[in-house]
Amino acid sequence: MKFNTIVKAFTIFLICVGCKSKSTLIWEDNFDGTTLNEKYWNFELGDGCPNLCGWGNNEKQIYTKTNHELKDGFLHINIKKGANNYSSTRITTKGKKEFKYGSIEARAKLPLAKGLWPAFWMLGSNISEVGWPRSGEIDILEYIGRKPNTVFNTLHFQEQFGDKAYTKTTEIIGIEEGFHVYAVNWSPDKISFFVDGKELFSYNPTLKNKNNWPFDQPFYVILNTAVGGNLGGNDIDDHLFPQKFIIDYVRVYSH
Repeated sequence: MKFNTIVKAFTIFLICVGCKSKSTLIWEDNFDGTTLNEKYWNFELGDGCPNLCGWGNNEKQIYTKTNHELKDGFLHINIKKGANNYSSTRITTKGKKEFKYGSIEARAKLPLAKGLWPAFWMLGSNISEVGWPRSGEIDILEYIGRKPNTVFNTLHFQEQFGDKAYTKTTEIIGIEEGFHVYAVNWSPDKISFFVDGKELFSYNPTLKNKNNWPFDQPFYVILNTAVGGNLGGNDIDDHLFPQKFIIDYVRVYSH
């Protein structure tokens, strides 16, 4: 039995990753059972067309409801190469589980192939009203197979987005080996990123406004793996397919 499935019946108090004080666990998904809990998660399907072809990043994959499985308490996002396409899974908590501030973390194991782009990230819940990047984006984990031993953490907002986003890459030797905990600690004043409890970098503008700090509203969680695209790159190693992005859990703590 997975350790994180032992206690669920009552509120849990513990030291969260990247926090110096105790926090309250307010939501988690341990991916138990055999079916994704659609009270928490939505599937985003297809190739993004007609409104956002390539999902806005020239990605090569289509997203389906069949490229995932729950097995032994883990979510497996299966990335496959077909005869004429690539396929993967993208799920979100939009409209179901949205959070304003706190510590958000996932324990996950990365897929290993050039051209893959696994991610654990968040978007502002008002994206349908104001669009991107005004909604804001928090990229807790991005990894690309063409740049091993490297983790990307990024914030997108009106003043800095896309190729000019507020971002940092961190070399972590062995990040491809086994499971690691990827986390963000988000307060009204500051956003900080962590891997395995080690702080990588922070964002804390002195003067906050809607153009540099859309992070004062609820955000929702996204898990996916893209193939190719602007960050993943078009040099895709087809010989290493299929691959898996494996997620042990997602947890959210209040401050």
